Amino acid sequence: MNFSKMFLIIVLISIAFYSIFLFLSDISNLESNSITFKYEYAPLILIFVIISWIPLYFRWRLLCKNLGLEIPFRSDFLVYLAGLALYITPAKLGELLRSQILREKFGIQRTQTTPLLFIEKFYDLLGAVIASSIGILYFPQIGIIVLGGLIISIVIFVIFSSKITFDKSIILLSKFKFSKKFIEPLSKSHEILKTSTKIKIFTPSVILSVLNWVTISFAVFYVLKALNIESLGFPEIVSTYASSLFLGALSFLPGGLGITEGSFVGLLNIQGMDIATGVIVVIIVRLFTLWFGVLIGFIALKLVGGFSVKSSNS
Repeated sequence: MNFSKMFLIIVLISIAFYSIFLFLSDISNLESNSITFKYEYAPLILIFVIISWIPLYFRWRLLCKNLGLEIPFRSDFLVYLAGLALYITPAKLGELLRSQILREKFGIQRTQTTPLLFIEKFYDLLGAVIASSIGILYFPQIGIIVLGGLIISIVIFVIFSSKITFDKSIILLSKFKFSKKFIEPLSKSHEILKTSTKIKIFTPSVILSVLNWVTISFAVFYVLKALNIESLGFPEIVSTYASSLFLGALSFLPGGLGITEGSFVGLLNIQGMDIATGVIVVIIVRLFTLWFGVLIGFIALKLVGGFSVKSSNS
């Protein structure tokens, strides 16, 4: 199955999921809140979504430069945006398409770029943990999620840093069917992973990751403003949004579908928001922060000719 067919299937599943999600909520409440959405906020929300991609792109450039990979800026930017199209694949692993395109267009071996995609996920996680901790004083219930994320981050860092631990982890991963296709490019990547987590790369990468979470949280903040919801402050929104995406990523479901939305609604409910309103907030947030990115990524994917790339052994 190629990526375009997989994309269509996941979109159809997502539509079905959101339809059920809405059906189980209070439809009258939905209609009321839809009417009160201030559409003049939409451009501002989209601006923050777009700005949030900039730190991640520069983090990618930093990681590539650290390995001596020189890719023309314009081409690299398009390829990076193309990766957004596959945000709705399990744990965003569809972004491995980026690695495939770079091999076909610039002759860069996947063994060089595939490890960087996993490094990015590590920095995303660590950035989410740090960003989530911003709201602990205002939303102490989030503490257990932050602690869990911190522990996972430490474990991953140890795996990347220690050759013995890394080799044992590869052996463990090889026993799972879903991870077998990543074993070959990862098995020889320890030096890349270790180099990409050295302090001179680690520090700016973490800062850029936190900037991404804070910026995208402004988009969420203005979604709530557009819905006339003033009950949550910015620190709580950062913690709630980052934590729900972190939990969704751990599920390995496409885009964290279901887990992200469910945990987001649950965390909003803990903070006093009724379930029906929470469902509306989450769906609108996901339309702006997830599906808008997927749309832009799909356009970029077409521009770089990525539709011809197969998802299997191509």
